[in-house]
Amino acid sequence: MATRIMILNGPNLNFLGIREPHIYGSTALGEIEASCQEVARFLSVSLSFHQSNIEGELVGLIQSAYGKADAIIMNPAAFSFTSIALIDALKTFDGPKIEVHISNIHARDELHRYSITSSASTAVICGLGPYGYIAAILAAVQRLGRLPDAVPIALKGLSPSGNA
Repeated sequence: MATRIMILNGPNLNFLGIREPHIYGSTALGEIEASCQEVARFLSVSLSFHQSNIEGELVGLIQSAYGKADAIIMNPAAFSFTSIALIDALKTFDGPKIEVHISNIHARDELHRYSITSSASTAVICGLGPYGYIAAILAAVQRLGRLPDAVPIALKGLSPSGNA
């Protein structure tokens, strides 16, 4: 069975490339999705990609992943700093949960510096721009132990000698 990953994007990410390009860059969310789908095909991963400005819809998507996805990658956006509901929903999911932020939230202003949703995440990737999504896909598949043999050993998190 193919590895199944659900990618979730929070509020205002539908305006990537338009909103504050000095912080988030000029890449649109559709371009990020296309890149993610390309990497997913290479890794033989089934990928679903979603965006919502509504907290309850994101909670519903997380709940729908139970039994239907092996990993969740989520850019909660503004909900990172406010949403107990997302934390509680993420706690119900047993697979890898990787939080992604396009900007380095730790170098941002006080409002955007501390993600509370990361407390329910397996890992957090921030500051890599859109490439953070690609890194998250690789990390999720690696954590599940499902990277294809064609992937170089260094991308599997091992040294050439085979040690971690």
